[in-house]
Order: sequence, then C-alpha cells, then structure tokens
Amino acid sequence: MSGVYEQAQEIKKASPEEKEELEQRVKEGETVVQGGTGGKSLEAQIHLAEGRAKGGRTRAEDLGREGYQEMGRKGGLSTLERNGEEAAKEQGIETDESKYRTLPKE
Repeated sequence: MSGVYEQAQEIKKASPEEKEELEQRVKEGETVVQGGTGGKSLEAQIHLAEGRAKGGRTRAEDLGREGYQEMGRKGGLSTLERNGEEAAKEQGIETDESKYRTLPKE
C-alpha cells in the first residue's frame, strides 16, 4: 500500500487534540494529508487521499505494468496546449497501446 494510506490511518488514530490541531490547519487552507488537496475538512482530505491512492492502484492493475508505464510516458509529454499522444507524435516518439491490457472504449 502507499504512504498515503498509512498516513491516513495514522491520522485516524491520532488523539482528539492532534485531530483538532490538524482540522484547524485545514480550515486555514493547508493540505495536511498527502493527496488530500481540495478537501475542506480533515475527514474530506483523508477520503480524497484514500480514493486517489486506490484509483491509481486500480488503474495500474487494469493496464498492467507495461501499459501503466506507457500511459505515464505519454502523460509526461502532455501540456496545456496538447495531450500526450499529440506531443509524442510531434516529437516522433512512438507509443505502443498494445501494451495496455484494457484499451479505452471509444
């Protein structure tokens, strides 16, 4: 499991005083749980972090190791102006979507 999951579990086990301190920091706009960005409460940040970690693991399992790496290769090339596939084509980088276990549905 990822460090995000362990961090969320530790926070759940924290004393009421520690949780109150973290809750106050969240109310001031700080992200106190890795992966919890955007959560307006401590509980919301925990749920966001756990969901994002689970989503990444699921995607990796669905695509397989090579497919997940291939997806990351394309994602690393993306910009605001173009997606990773377009950027790869422009730069002459070949991507092999046959490495994906499950291909996107069109």
